[in-house]
Amino acid sequence: MQEGQLQEAAADAMASSETAEDGPAPASALPHNISDADAFRILWEMKMKKRQKCPSLPETVTELSTEEGSKVYIVGTAHFSDSSKQDVVKTIQEVQPDVVVVELCQYRVSMLKMDEETLLKEAKEINLEKLHQAIKQNGVMSGLMQMLLLKVSAHITEQLGMAPGGEFREAFKEASKVPFCKFHLGDRPIPVTFKRAIAALSFWQKVKLAWGLCSLSDPISEDDVEKCKQKDLLEQMMAEMIGEFPDLHRTIVSERDIYLTYMLKQAARKTELPRASETEPRKSVPSIVVGVVGMGHVPGIEKNWNTDVNIQEIMSVPPPSTLNRIITFTAKVTFFGLFGYGCFCVSRRTVRFILSVPATGYCLQRLNQMRTWNF
Repeated sequence: MQEGQLQEAAADAMASSETAEDGPAPASALPHNISDADAFRILWEMKMKKRQKCPSLPETVTELSTEEGSKVYIVGTAHFSDSSKQDVVKTIQEVQPDVVVVELCQYRVSMLKMDEETLLKEAKEINLEKLHQAIKQNGVMSGLMQMLLLKVSAHITEQLGMAPGGEFREAFKEASKVPFCKFHLGDRPIPVTFKRAIAALSFWQKVKLAWGLCSLSDPISEDDVEKCKQKDLLEQMMAEMIGEFPDLHRTIVSERDIYLTYMLKQAARKTELPRASETEPRKSVPSIVVGVVGMGHVPGIEKNWNTDVNIQEIMSVPPPSTLNRIITFTAKVTFFGLFGYGCFCVSRRTVRFILSVPATGYCLQRLNQMRTWNF
């Protein structure tokens, strides 16, 4: 934060505090030249004043703690839910966190700054350009799987008329209002997740999963989405998923539970208090962290919280199997073969059409006569 911005923020904080407690403060009552040390102190005191010692939190919030005394408030959300947005806003306002961690990676961070209308349009449109980008980023099989999952998301978007990720955008907005609050991306990179998921499935499991995703057409209501915030319903759904695709559940859910736990623990390290200058001694205090994740990840995070988690193994991408290489090669040959045949058919029809035009016939006839005269 630049010096001018810091002083302005401190003045605004003082003004808003005095307005809330004693009515509007006159401009002359506010200091015009605030030193950096005073600005830091004012902002930190305002943050501590707003932080509730016994916060009133939604039922969807799970509280965890570390050995150092840091507290982590995990907001379990449904990704297409208005009430989840409200839960996130209320939690951040109540606890005034030092760090906010969301279930996003760098490949999906763009949704934080896009407006709802643009996101709604993007979520509904699945075209060849998106398919090409997905394949280029993740490979053929992983890219196709990503597009199928995007189709599921587009189906929900169309049914509800609501763009996904609203709770993450609200978390981003609210975190920017809290002094000295950091914003972290806590999810494993999506290319790693898709590649590990594809490698874990057999050929017939991939076919069965793809068919299930392609044939998805059941109507979804807002009540159905809100039910996803109930742990018992979610655990039942997960149990059904484990029975059919246990390896898929391991890579998409369980491994990401471990990764999210690791990132939340990293965020929950002691917070270094802001210093006005380099000469001021360093001081650290236990952190307050808010994590915003899908409700399906909350049980796994609770389970892994008191264990030593290692993410090296779940970050590696296994080499493609022989069958996968054959399928990839066959898919490429088929695609380029169909593309080439299509170009051939189009060009042949085009030539026939040109030759059928009377003017073309006349020109060819004149050229033939000119050649005859030359000989």
